[in-house]
Amino acid sequence: MTPNLEVHIGSLQLRNPVLVASGIIGYGIEYARLVDLDAIGGIVTKTVTRHARAGNPPPRVVETASGMLNSIGIENPGLEGFLESKVPILRELPCAVVVSVEGEDVREFCELVEGVSRVGVAHAIEVNISCPNVGPHGLRYSTDADMAREVMTAIRPLTTLPLIAKLTPNVTRIADIAAACESCGADAVSLVNTFVGMAVDSISRKPILGTVVGGLSGPAIKPLALAKVWEVAQAVDIPVIGMGGITSPADAVEFILVGSTAVQVGTALFANPGLPEACVEELGSYLRRADVASVVDLIGALDVPAERGVIRAGRHVLPRARRGSAS
Repeated sequence: MTPNLEVHIGSLQLRNPVLVASGIIGYGIEYARLVDLDAIGGIVTKTVTRHARAGNPPPRVVETASGMLNSIGIENPGLEGFLESKVPILRELPCAVVVSVEGEDVREFCELVEGVSRVGVAHAIEVNISCPNVGPHGLRYSTDADMAREVMTAIRPLTTLPLIAKLTPNVTRIADIAAACESCGADAVSLVNTFVGMAVDSISRKPILGTVVGGLSGPAIKPLALAKVWEVAQAVDIPVIGMGGITSPADAVEFILVGSTAVQVGTALFANPGLPEACVEELGSYLRRADVASVVDLIGALDVPAERGVIRAGRHVLPRARRGSAS
């Protein structure tokens, strides 16, 4: 039996549920000799902003126990530079292309979505409303349900492409933000973005990062990310794309079991660029071992006793049934 690894994110059909997260693989070509792009579901591009950004002052990356802090600050050529220099590269990629965008206000989000949509290179748009490294505006749209609703409502009429709202874990109730995005037409949500963290040099008595705080990623956050994905999967009916600390193929399986339709592999690529392909291979092997015909049947298939359903809005909610292809 050859298992079926295809999944759907809105109208986007992925040949398998393994994506490379934004900011890791650039625009695809940078990793082409290290990652077999024909073997994975797709890539999420480095985030595009309305105007070019030089990024934050160094140091911008520091290794921590079981993780990494970064404060890159979305260094990128801006929308015009993206359209001129990156779109031709993306057209040649042999996998799905999800373009990540981030605006300082609703108007910029609208301009970015319109600009990316009209060139026809994106198969979907990831709306990054959750970057902790670009000043106060970076998190405001993903920490307030009303503000998340405002930006998603504004951009939804501007494109027929699937819209994926990328959410921050730095909130009390991430499910509320996810539900707000769903109510305004988001086709999926992706989570988690990085946790806000800090590293200190006790000798100099100074913060190590140039921006003092940054975003924590890597294996240290996997248990937290799994819990957030599980929470959101109970709250929405749209696909959830899970990420955060995936460092082995088994990790990818875990994210799907707790409710992810697809997964994004990020920080681990710095040490193991072959991990996305290994995740695809393991998903196929896992399905064969379990005698399961399709990865869709694995989504949300965690065996949780009914009495241990989640508590939501003051009432007991049983785990949702397994999701279909989520078209």
